[in-house]
Order: sequence, then C-alpha cells, then structure tokens
Amino acid sequence: MLHITSLAEGLEIFKALGSEVRIEIINILLENNNISMNELASRLNITNGALTSHIKKLESSGLITTSSESAGHGNQKICSVHLDKILIDLEKEEGYANVYNTELAVGHYSNYNICPTCGLASAKHLIGEVDDARYFEHPDRYNAEILWFTKGYVEYAIPNFIPASQKITQITISAELSSEAPGINNVWPSDISFYINDTCIGVWTSPGDFGDVKGLFTPDWWYPNWNQYGLLKLLVINQKGTFIDGLKISDVTIDSFHLDFRSAIRFKMAVDDDAAHVGGLTIFGKSFGNYGQDIKVSINYAPIDEVN
Repeated sequence: MLHITSLAEGLEIFKALGSEVRIEIINILLENNNISMNELASRLNITNGALTSHIKKLESSGLITTSSESAGHGNQKICSVHLDKILIDLEKEEGYANVYNTELAVGHYSNYNICPTCGLASAKHLIGEVDDARYFEHPDRYNAEILWFTKGYVEYAIPNFIPASQKITQITISAELSSEAPGINNVWPSDISFYINDTCIGVWTSPGDFGDVKGLFTPDWWYPNWNQYGLLKLLVINQKGTFIDGLKISDVTIDSFHLDFRSAIRFKMAVDDDAAHVGGLTIFGKSFGNYGQDIKVSINYAPIDEVN
C-alpha cells in the first residue's frame, strides 16, 4: 500500500497512470497475476519495443515489478503488480498541525507471548534457532528486522515525547505485515488484532504469507521458501474511529483512551487464540520485504484546553 499525502509526492504515479495503454496493462496484470511481456504485447496488439517503454514507466513508479524467468528459447521478463492499494490523502485536518514522529525497530518489543512456528533474524543472520520461542528473549533480538509467529502477540512501547499540556488526537501506525504459514502460502488468511493499552481497536485479515517473488529489500542470504514480503498497512485511530488503509474497522476512538503528554502507550499486534483465521503474523523491518521501513508511528496532538 502506497500512502500519498500531497500532489507533488504522487506526481510520478499520476504520470504513469496517464495512459490508456498503461491502465490496460495494470488491468491485465490484476486479472492474471504474473504474465510475460510477450503475452502482454500480444494482448495489447503492440510491438515489444512499444510495450517496453510503458513497462519502464510503470516499474520506475513502483506500480509493477518485473523478473526474469527461463524459457525454452532463453530468458523472458515476467510482469506483476507491485502495489496492492494506493491511498491518496490530501485533506489537511484542522487541529492536526502538530505531529511527533518516531519509528520502532521490529526487535524492540517490550513484551511478547508467542507460539511456533516462530523466529527472528537480523539483516545478516538468523537469531538463535527457528521454532524455539526462547530466542525471543535473546539479547540479539534488538537487532531483529523480521520476526514471525503462529499465534500470540508482540507488544511495543510507543515513545511519547509530545510537549507538555498537550492531548493526543490521533495515532497513525504504518507497518509491513503478512501471515505466517509453514513455508510459504499466498492464500493463508490470518486475523491480526491491534491493541492499544490492552484494548482491541480493530482486526485486519492478512490474505497470505507471500513468497512468489523475492522481496525488494530481502537480503540475498534469506531462504527462498520463506516469507519474502508483506503488505504495507496504515492503521489510524482518531476522534472518528479506527481505520486501516482509509477503511473503518471499528468505532473505537482516540478519545476513549484519554491520552496526553503523560500517558504510556503500549501497541500490540496479535493473532488471538479465538480468531476465525489463526494464520500467524510476520512483521518486516527495513532490511526485509518491499518497503524498506521499520514500524512508523505519528502522534498528532493539540493543547488540552482546545480539545476538552
């Protein structure tokens, strides 16, 4: 998921979409997942040379990816859609001018309770042994940039350094997530619950544990039959409710927590025992997956006397 917050930020995307041919390319890829450039050119009734310029524009904007695949007469390029969603948010909400931004490294959780299959890894190597939950206590876990488990939770303490006499009016959290299947399985649903200070604010169902292509940032030493990338999800809780990628998932509002400059904020991601789909959770950090980021957090605030 790509979150665009200004027209200038989305300019390359808008240019790439400013063509009926390129729109048709994306529609074909959405229907067929992976397709060769030869077949694309045939369906569009254009030459391979003409198709190449369109593919380059779509790829440079991040809308699609290409990979080489061996065929009977050499290598051919396979195209697939890269972005699952584009969220364009141009409205500047009144009272949200003051923002505190921070990032949480994947391994910097403050509490956990998880069940195998499970594991952690830094950008360079596995941390301990896979499927042994004891290694979630290992000192090297602070260097973890990917972690996964079948059920349970990891909880993070969100730093709260907003100025004194301010009240929190919105929390935005961005993270790359997927399910956790034994091996990989792109169709492996998992109900992932999000909590703030032990209150569930909503649930998102991850569609699968993705391994069809290598993650853009996933290191070369990583095993090809393991989690490669996730989906970038944008979780927002404000005075209107809780949203993921702009869609409302619960009526829980930020006001119900009464958070201000003195408040501790604990954020938990969980696969609960009683979930309809217990399909695990993988959290990707900046050295894995497709987005090159840790867990990003933005806290909007306003003077207490203005929001009471």
